[in-house]
Amino acid sequence: MTDDEKIIYALGLSISRSISQFNLSPAELDIVKRALTDAAAGKPAEDIATWGPKIQGFAQLRGSQAAERQKTASKDYLAKAATESGAVVSDSGLVYRELTPGTGASPKASDTVKVNYRGTLVDGTEFDSSYKRNEPAQFALTGVIPCWTEGLQKMKVGGKARLVCPSGLAYGDQGRPGIPGGAALTFEVELLDILNGSAQAPPAPAQ
Repeated sequence: MTDDEKIIYALGLSISRSISQFNLSPAELDIVKRALTDAAAGKPAEDIATWGPKIQGFAQLRGSQAAERQKTASKDYLAKAATESGAVVSDSGLVYRELTPGTGASPKASDTVKVNYRGTLVDGTEFDSSYKRNEPAQFALTGVIPCWTEGLQKMKVGGKARLVCPSGLAYGDQGRPGIPGGAALTFEVELLDILNGSAQAPPAPAQ
């Protein structure tokens, strides 16, 4: 493909991401494709003024249904993670498992840390990785999901741990681009350092 074609392809990917919350079936995706074709031809089959206002409610319904399915799938995943050797389940539901002991200090909730991490969904899909960016992330523990704020305080500098986070400690029913609502998330985190001063949060665990 030419560069322009690659950009247009990326546009398609962006559209796909923007409608992922609707959890569309293949047949429903065909309807979306037909609508794009009809709109480009200037001959839409339906009136957007009539049906457009109903999109938000439809999105909320589909999002809620998808989140419940994710929670069901996550329940077994979390239970299995809790039985792994060395796993500790906190009162909040976080499943913490030390992979490599650290020898340095442990951060406080008010600290800024430097880490390498990899985040995956229940099915193993990787949605974020500082390793792939070839650059450790720095962020304040006050500005990340609760799972990270809690889990990182259990670590020591130089250590590596696996955090399995229920959706309530991650992105809840709303999710994020690439992260379905209701999804449990797994992070493998290396705590490289505890820093002073401000820092930028990484794309995945921020907020």
